[in-house]
Amino acid sequence: MSDLPRVTIITPSFNQGIYLEKTICSVLEQDYPNLEYIIVDGGSTDNSLEIIRRYEQRLAWWVSEKDRGQSDAINKGLARATGEIVAWLNSDDFYLPGAVFSAVTALQEHADWGMVYGDMLAVDGEGALLNIQRFGDWDLDDLLCFRILGQPSVFLRKSVLDRAGALDTRFHYLLDHHLWIRMAMLAPIGHIPQFLAAARFHATAKNVAKASAFGEDAYDIVRWMQTQPNLINRFQRLKRKIWAGAHWINARYLSEGGMPGVSLQAFWRSFWCDPRVVLRDWRGLLFTILLLFGGQEVRSLYFKYRQRRQLRQLDPAIVTLLYQGKQ
Repeated sequence: MSDLPRVTIITPSFNQGIYLEKTICSVLEQDYPNLEYIIVDGGSTDNSLEIIRRYEQRLAWWVSEKDRGQSDAINKGLARATGEIVAWLNSDDFYLPGAVFSAVTALQEHADWGMVYGDMLAVDGEGALLNIQRFGDWDLDDLLCFRILGQPSVFLRKSVLDRAGALDTRFHYLLDHHLWIRMAMLAPIGHIPQFLAAARFHATAKNVAKASAFGEDAYDIVRWMQTQPNLINRFQRLKRKIWAGAHWINARYLSEGGMPGVSLQAFWRSFWCDPRVVLRDWRGLLFTILLLFGGQEVRSLYFKYRQRRQLRQLDPAIVTLLYQGKQ
């Protein structure tokens, strides 16, 4: 097993003690022998440090100090990483069994890939299924048009990451997507149709608490694209679809953040730029319309219906993992 490449996992953490131990255990319990684990805590005031110290003998490095946000914390970890393959796992998300081995195998089989991504589950604060997120075999053009990857399911080849550079600290919400674009400018990206991780959606998660800010990051990324000489021709060719994708991102996060009125305005802007972008997400549009007129009761009924339907699509072993210990 000594010929397996080293994998470095970084967990940025701040006051997520309620979820942190699940995150840590999901990394340490991976069936991968050459694993380096780094935790970068932003000076938590809850029980996070107590939890980290419980596992510090199995960590390559950890620190707890004030930082400038998530991207700064991840960059600290990347600067310490010695793995040939790297990834980060936020302190409220968790890996599914075998995730690291699957990612490594894919990158070994495809030496030209700069990064690999799998499929992902969305779960609530209790770990119950909210949504299944399956992705396609996408490329740079798709990323430019805001085909969003499930960040916890992404693994990066360090040599390509070093060429692309660290996370841009100007971005706080789509910081990962900006990096994926820069990686895909340098090397092909690959998809494996397997669930690798679960991301939590809960009241204090920024994808819920600060939903309106994701659209602003999307628009800033579009403006950044227009300053990149290597992207100018692609941008001109894909311009309307890129703007449609940015408006769609804004619409979806506004909808999930409980703001259906402004969300529908963003959906309309997306539809005007390229109707296909909205039509492929007709369920999201329908949900937003129903939410506008039906409020939280419709939201609750919709999620219950989707949960029952999607649980039937999952491997029983994954269902057991999600619901073990729950009544």
